[in-house]
Amino acid sequence: MTAVTTFIALFALLLSNRAAASPSNGQAVLAQAALNEILTRGAPILGERYDEGCSKKSKTCDWMAKFPDNTKLVHMNLPGTHDTAAWNYSDATQASLLRYTGPIPPASVFRCQEHSLLQSLNEGIRVFDLRYAYNPGNDTIGFYHSKALLAPQTTLEDVLFGLYAWLDKHPTEAVLVSMNFEAGSGSRNDVALQEHLYSIFQTDLAKKYWVQDNGILGTLGQARGKLTLLQRFTYNLVGPTSSRRIGIHLDAAKWTDNGKAIELVYNAAQNQIAYIEDYYYMDALPVNSSATENIELKYNATVAHLQSATVNNRDQLYISFASASHNDAEPTVSPRTMALGNGTDVPGVNHKLLPWFQAHKGMRFGVVSAYIFSLVLGDNADKAPHVPGLVEAIIGL
Repeated sequence: MTAVTTFIALFALLLSNRAAASPSNGQAVLAQAALNEILTRGAPILGERYDEGCSKKSKTCDWMAKFPDNTKLVHMNLPGTHDTAAWNYSDATQASLLRYTGPIPPASVFRCQEHSLLQSLNEGIRVFDLRYAYNPGNDTIGFYHSKALLAPQTTLEDVLFGLYAWLDKHPTEAVLVSMNFEAGSGSRNDVALQEHLYSIFQTDLAKKYWVQDNGILGTLGQARGKLTLLQRFTYNLVGPTSSRRIGIHLDAAKWTDNGKAIELVYNAAQNQIAYIEDYYYMDALPVNSSATENIELKYNATVAHLQSATVNNRDQLYISFASASHNDAEPTVSPRTMALGNGTDVPGVNHKLLPWFQAHKGMRFGVVSAYIFSLVLGDNADKAPHVPGLVEAIIGL
């Protein structure tokens, strides 16, 4: 039995003990210790102290509790993060993993967030973008952003258990998880990888914590306390054994690269369409374009799509990415620069979006994935840009 399988068994035991009338204290302690070990191994992606960070005064920890069960998910505004797992990627991380990746561009090119997954949950984020491939050794599934290996000791199962544990404490909330094979990692997408991934969604834990519907996004009530899969990958090498699907399939082959207005049919029989803005690379601008020009182009593309979501196709899914970069510009316009500007006289996309969301309060925007950043407090408050209230503005609080 592998270490991962052992932890799965012990975590399942923890769940069964919680449900039992008279659980064995020894078994519960053992299962809790196993869960703690999982969360420790998952910390490079999950973050630490998963059970803290929410107070009774928090407006974001359990914000979905204010909405009725019959609310359709496609009618809600759901804040999200792009390349979620890259939040902790630094020059030091990159240097420590050079033996696996070889020389690659600077860490700032790959880092698209600054808050951990669990911290983001507490702050109201409900949609996560996870890019997976084999960890070194091809025994476990881990996380990448293009060529950047993010945490080779952390497995997909570790991160999912962290989400399950958070949902146990926040049963009114619903979380959407977009998963996409990271082809840029150089890792192979083989039969074993697809079978491993498929098997994760067939376990008893998956049946408890993942919405089991296929091909349609239902109501908030159906999704509370669970994860909903946005499947941006295929089981093309697995064959008919993958007939039991969950979530919705947003086929990566039909997801237009760098598209400003993608229309992706995910359920033709019920006319279910995802309208997506994923303009992440400012290819319309020359390499000597300024940060201001890059930010303005991205802002205009995002607002055009958000504006469409407020008036068109109300019963369809809208996804807008507010994050972007122009990595081969001179100087590089990184994801952080796009989101936060230059820290002085150039505001970023996040700064520009905040008043737009506030002016359109009460309207439907759909899923909005942005660069979420740290608030710098104390003596350093004026040395880094920050935009408090962006998540609350998307939600409409």
